[in-house]
Amino acid sequence: MSASNDDRQAFLAAMGDVRPHRAAARVSVRRSAPPPVARSAEADARAVMAELLADPVDIDELEYGETLSYRAQGVQESVLRRLRRGHYRVDGNLDLHGYNRHQARLAVIDFLAECHARRWRCVRVVHGKGNGSPNSGPVLKAHVDSWLRRRKDVVAFCSAPSHDGGTGAAYVLLRAPTGANHPQKRRPE
Repeated sequence: MSASNDDRQAFLAAMGDVRPHRAAARVSVRRSAPPPVARSAEADARAVMAELLADPVDIDELEYGETLSYRAQGVQESVLRRLRRGHYRVDGNLDLHGYNRHQARLAVIDFLAECHARRWRCVRVVHGKGNGSPNSGPVLKAHVDSWLRRRKDVVAFCSAPSHDGGTGAAYVLLRAPTGANHPQKRRPE
């Protein structure tokens, strides 16, 4: 859009006394490039979120025992046995006390994403024993079991030893990122 001749004359008259500042010649107008965004990683995270929120399993139709135990296909029984005995160092914890089902699911998704970012291999998820759930027992325990079983990044999980939450918590062993070593084991005490 071009200014009228009168507007141009008025502007030049108003700016008549203005002189460039001495430092103006040294000011850089270049902006730093924005940080790169991993769009494929964002799309993967959204796809995982959508899949987990779909929840095709009717959790009320499943039966759960007192303890949790799972190992992915191809994982040796000895890995689950060592996990159950607490031989792996627990890198992080997530406590779901006070969460409803939806909040807990989002917290688990976010926590596992953080675990991968930090390259954690063994973590503890405290789901509770259901003592505060009226007439229904451990609701979150059953959901956590279902959610973890459907994740490809979960190698194994089991109820924690009694000193670390017992049947109210689960140790979760995550798949190692490409090029990572085996999870660090706890030293015998």
